[in-house]
Amino acid sequence: MKELIIATKNEGKMRDFRRLFEPYGIKVLSLIDLTDPVEDIEETGTTFEANAAIKAEAICQKFNTAVIADDSGIAIDALDGAPGVYSARYAGEKKDDQANLEKVLNELADVPREDRTGRFVCVLAIAQPEKETIFKRGECEGTIAFEQAGAHGFGYDPIFYPSDSAKTMAELTPEEKNQISHRRKALDQIENWVKQL
Repeated sequence: MKELIIATKNEGKMRDFRRLFEPYGIKVLSLIDLTDPVEDIEETGTTFEANAAIKAEAICQKFNTAVIADDSGIAIDALDGAPGVYSARYAGEKKDDQANLEKVLNELADVPREDRTGRFVCVLAIAQPEKETIFKRGECEGTIAFEQAGAHGFGYDPIFYPSDSAKTMAELTPEEKNQISHRRKALDQIENWVKQL
């Protein structure tokens, strides 16, 4: 594997992937780096795995090269795993982080602290020509706060306390978050996979 497309336009994610793959001599391209633009791919799956695979396989087919796509979100036990795959649009079709986390806090208003468990989930799908798609999953366990705290991060970070932390994900520095995040755990699994290659 000499070249790999990461199905993202997010520069922060790309930094992580470049750091991971370049020591192995693998060139990493984002969707922005491609001369042939990729239309938005509709994620119609009902699981993180299905959505990641839809993106990875569509782009793999188009460019006939290895592709990694991710799908991630938050799953809350008291909400039967919601928002789950609908995390980005939980409060409506327009992506609105603030509206999403306010909706979660409202739905959990009467739920006691011990029942506010949940986890951030990140699933990476690796699609390669003529091969079966591989999945790597990372999770970060924790509890849902009663109110927002912290200015770092994005999404549900201000209302999520990682296990054994007195700070929300949004109160951690980017470096602290990166050490324990669901994406970091999924990337670690990808690294093990690359070493085996």
